[in-house]
Amino acid sequence: MNTSALDTSFLDRTVAHVRDNAESWSTTPLTERITLLERLQPRIVARAAEMAGAGARAKGYGADSPWAAEDWIGGPWALAQNTAAFLHVLRRIAAGRDPLADRTVHEEDGRTRVNVFPATGWDSLLLNGFKAEVWMRPGVTAEQTRACAAGEYRGRQGNPAVALVLGAGNVAAITALDILHKLYAEGQVVIAKMNPVNAYLRPHFEYVFAEFVERGWLRFVDGGAAEGGYLSRHEGVDAIHVTGSDRTHDAIVWGTDEDAGQRRRDDLPLITKPFSSELGGVSPCIVVPGPWSDADFRFQAEHIVTSKMNNSGHNCIASQILVLPRDWDGTERLLDEIRRVLRELPERADYYPGAADRLASVRAAHPTAEVHGDGCRLLVPDITDHEDPLVIDEVFGSALGVVRLPGATPAEFLRHAVDFANATLPGTLGATLIVHPRTEKANQEAMATAIAELRYGTLGINCWSAVGFLLGFTPWGAFPGHTRQNIGSGIGFVHNAFMLEDIEKTVLRAPFTPAPRGLVTGDPSLSPRPPYFVTHRTALTTVERLTRFTAAPSLTKLPALFAAALRG
Repeated sequence: MNTSALDTSFLDRTVAHVRDNAESWSTTPLTERITLLERLQPRIVARAAEMAGAGARAKGYGADSPWAAEDWIGGPWALAQNTAAFLHVLRRIAAGRDPLADRTVHEEDGRTRVNVFPATGWDSLLLNGFKAEVWMRPGVTAEQTRACAAGEYRGRQGNPAVALVLGAGNVAAITALDILHKLYAEGQVVIAKMNPVNAYLRPHFEYVFAEFVERGWLRFVDGGAAEGGYLSRHEGVDAIHVTGSDRTHDAIVWGTDEDAGQRRRDDLPLITKPFSSELGGVSPCIVVPGPWSDADFRFQAEHIVTSKMNNSGHNCIASQILVLPRDWDGTERLLDEIRRVLRELPERADYYPGAADRLASVRAAHPTAEVHGDGCRLLVPDITDHEDPLVIDEVFGSALGVVRLPGATPAEFLRHAVDFANATLPGTLGATLIVHPRTEKANQEAMATAIAELRYGTLGINCWSAVGFLLGFTPWGAFPGHTRQNIGSGIGFVHNAFMLEDIEKTVLRAPFTPAPRGLVTGDPSLSPRPPYFVTHRTALTTVERLTRFTAAPSLTKLPALFAAALRG
């Protein structure tokens, strides 16, 4: 690598400064770590509007646009929520309690599972009906799970170390949440290299994390691949976490010269230090046939479009392939509702670098692809070739492909869908499974088998799997089994406020329908249309108020928050 154009002396000084302070972070008492997080929350709120507004402007719309709700959700609210999750667990430990309450850990069908959400009374109130369960790897017992949780604070503290976080360019909170994880879950001080796409967030992060920066536990740097490569190979950096693509990982680990392929085949990496990663893939949304009403078709169409069009599809967890039953009379009805939602959404552009070329490639492969809304929302309603570019490559843009699979019954369709997702689609980060409660009740064995066999780090049942990224209590990462030679969607889990070890996956659940219609479908809850839906009419106001509530809960804030949420 040519380093002549780099200011390597600055990077060297940055590494040395953070390394000199690694010991002081390791010896910072639990009570002080808690206090630092408590002081972090008001700083998040103080900078929230500016942070979200900067993201909106960078994407080409105003801070008051309906689209700006996603900049609050994926920025300040996600950061406040993850901070609150760590605070909940650390306060339990400081009070002399185990991080996991006994009732949350259980064994079922020979597997240990941990109920991680809702974790607090506020969770049960604000996201009523949402649940999350972490499945541990086969063979891990309930006793081992309890004993290993939060090891950093229970006698297994790691050695002082410097972590390099290579930030993502798409979602504001990713870099900040990776910083929190490295500091609090792994006990490492951090150098965070901003991604050039959203380096405008650096001053906001430096403000929010000011106390950590002042004490030398965190430093931010700018730059591109050259700076990231230099820091990755720096002898003063002990561990690396990257959010990006498999190409980013491979360039760092194997290099980009003519010998890179041979190094990979021989398993002779350029770096051997611990390396965790979250690298995306082609995520499916699987729809199980069932007795849907007209309202169900409308609501789930909004759900599916949200899982694709949030952030213009520039999400590593965006639904890219919609898996539908070939023989269900509801398939065309659902697609018609999806078309309606795509047409009615406000205009916006696919802003991420290279998006226009990627969408052009989709249109070249599918000249008859449907174009909806502002001209960059593509729908390919019947993909029959499982070597299709939409099936085998992540588009990272606003294109949705539909694959129709056989199955005369829900159970038969589920078998085909699970096999297709596991064997054909690249990546194991997340999948979404939509099923009517009555269908699930009538096919309990088939559903249990599908949930167990889908090889994804997060599986959302009636819930876009990306929600697992936001909650803090839910570990976020790829299904275990990838290696540095075949990195797939990455290695390791982040967020993970309970600091669980030996994780296999997270299973999320949400109501199939919003309140009060759940009384009819059989999954009653108090939750209205979720504010992360792209069709939520008051999402911006709701999420602004939710951010302030999450950072400092108060009964007096609830009426205004609920009023905004219910108007959505």
